[in-house]
Amino acid sequence: MPFSPLYLILFVLLIGMLLAFVQIGLLTVAVEKLGLSPSSAFTLLFASLFGSAINLPLFQIKAEHPPPDMVIPDALRRLLRPQMRAFTGKTVIAVNVGGCLIPLLFSYYLMRHNPIDLTEAALAITIVATVSHLTSRPIPGLGIGMPIFVGPVTAALTAILIAPQHSAALAYICGTLGVLIGADLLRLKDIRKMGTPIASIGGAGTFDGIFITGIVAVLLA
Repeated sequence: MPFSPLYLILFVLLIGMLLAFVQIGLLTVAVEKLGLSPSSAFTLLFASLFGSAINLPLFQIKAEHPPPDMVIPDALRRLLRPQMRAFTGKTVIAVNVGGCLIPLLFSYYLMRHNPIDLTEAALAITIVATVSHLTSRPIPGLGIGMPIFVGPVTAALTAILIAPQHSAALAYICGTLGVLIGADLLRLKDIRKMGTPIASIGGAGTFDGIFITGIVAVLLA
């Protein structure tokens, strides 16, 4: 779907903010902790950014309209996220490229290139997934909402306690995978009652979810 002028302006501002963050060194510190070169870091960041606009449909389920008193007004819904299609009683379950597939692949890369014990990684992911599930909530007509800093703070503290010598890599892994599992996969049962035409795993937008979680978790670790 074509972007509205408002979202095009926001996209340009987002690019500017990204470059500003790199200039002041925040993202540089994060990628150095993960052992990435500057070119690899920019490839990862821009792939995540542009991939966040791509949803790959998996299957379709029957869904219910949310109660009238739980429906978000149209004006507020357009402000939070563009309405791509009208709700017709069915919800398409999709997977987001930038918010799910790329974090999964990069987490696998970090596991292969860091001596992280699988048991420790599983424990860390379980902790973050549990906290994410408890703090996330279904938003009728939109998707799953979660306080933005709960995931990264939990991931950073968990990684420092479990594997302080590899805390940066483990923070990214358990932060991204934990939020994907706890706030997305374990919330699929709530999708039927939210009245949304499409529910994308990892797809609330990379920069308001998985991207923030991974980078901030690494910085805090």
